[in-house]
Amino acid sequence: MIKAVFFDIDGTLLNKNSKVLESTKKAIREMQSQGILVGLATGRSPIYVQELMENLTLDVAVTYNGQYVISRDRVISAKPFSKQPILHLAEFASANRREMTFGTASEMVGSRLIAFGGSNIARLLHNYVPSSFSKGLKTGFQKVVRSIKTKDYQDNPVLREAIYQVTMVATRGEQSRFEKEFPECTFTRSNSYSVDIIPKGGSKLKGIEYAGKYFGFSIEETMVFGDSLNDIEMIAGAGIGVAMGNAEVEVKAIADFVTQSNEKDGIAIALKNYDLISFNLLPVFYSKDPYFNKVKEFHLKFDENSQEIPKPFSAEQAGYRADFKVEELVEFLYAASDNQPEVFESQIEKLHQAIDKAKRKVEQKQATVEDVLTDEADALIDLLYFTYGSFVLMGVDPHQIFEYVHEANMGKLWDDGKAHYDEVTGKILKPDGWTEKFAPEAKIKSELARQRNLALRE
Repeated sequence: MIKAVFFDIDGTLLNKNSKVLESTKKAIREMQSQGILVGLATGRSPIYVQELMENLTLDVAVTYNGQYVISRDRVISAKPFSKQPILHLAEFASANRREMTFGTASEMVGSRLIAFGGSNIARLLHNYVPSSFSKGLKTGFQKVVRSIKTKDYQDNPVLREAIYQVTMVATRGEQSRFEKEFPECTFTRSNSYSVDIIPKGGSKLKGIEYAGKYFGFSIEETMVFGDSLNDIEMIAGAGIGVAMGNAEVEVKAIADFVTQSNEKDGIAIALKNYDLISFNLLPVFYSKDPYFNKVKEFHLKFDENSQEIPKPFSAEQAGYRADFKVEELVEFLYAASDNQPEVFESQIEKLHQAIDKAKRKVEQKQATVEDVLTDEADALIDLLYFTYGSFVLMGVDPHQIFEYVHEANMGKLWDDGKAHYDEVTGKILKPDGWTEKFAPEAKIKSELARQRNLALRE
């Protein structure tokens, strides 16, 4: 059971225009109405996330890649650097002309170039620059940065404060060298221009664990969304890890689910796939099979929901569906016993034996399930095929009979166009006059007589 959902910000919660999609806002409201905690997991600072938290009424934010965790009204966890690594980083930046910022609880101090690179304006500009030109800009930017005489960071008063994250201009190729230079630090990145540096062992996943201890959920009860390399650990470690459609290849490779992009309702689609929200997002699809479409019409009316992305049943859900089918099989055997109790009991015993036999056969034939959705669909289509086969062997055309049953089921809608349910049992209540108008048994009997008479005349 998912109790908490966390979103990375850039490339995940925000689209290319730094906006939150309406489908995401609606999904957040629906989850919170169910008691699901919703928050952020980001490399951004606590100051940056405050507006998002207020606008979306989020419950928690894991900032600075897990080093500083806040709720709406308090600090839940604060894990700053010890002094020595910070002094080492500051000396290194000054000696090597490296642009660097230092993140405190209240501000980011240091390089203005890095601050601009992480701003919404810079991200908006990046979206409208061709990728080939962007690569040239990146190379030129790095050369300009190294030609600038940076300040002596070790003299900055900010070093006397608690520092939770340091950001430094560095390419991916340079990162391994820096990791050897600073073994007491963890390096993580969300872009190609700079790297975030936090105390050794820190991560977004750790920050979520700190939040869990405070709010009362385990890491297995979380669902997380991300797109960048600094999201890999939390996506791999959470109960459900979702990669956006625009995510890095490495992120998609370890995700439990790859959704659409941050431009195409990716968050809501994934939440819908895992039944954490109920509203339909994708257009309702229809089959070439008219019987399927009629049953789908029933579920859209009575469940007010439908599944638009192929998805397997869980073991519990499959059990419910099997219960419905077994009840109909028992009714089938009861009808075949023709009011002879001893025959009915004998057939039920044979049904139990058949189930035990089938269980042994399946266990011997299939040691492992390779793909749940494929195997479930294969079994159900065989069941459908056998059902049609039974009609063939009975000599009965099921078309009109199906129409009567569908009409009877849709007739359970009340005058307000909705289904009404018994408050105790949860069963669908039938409107007044339903039996006279819609009960299918007499109609089925009449249809079978018609088919029999037609066959004998021919």
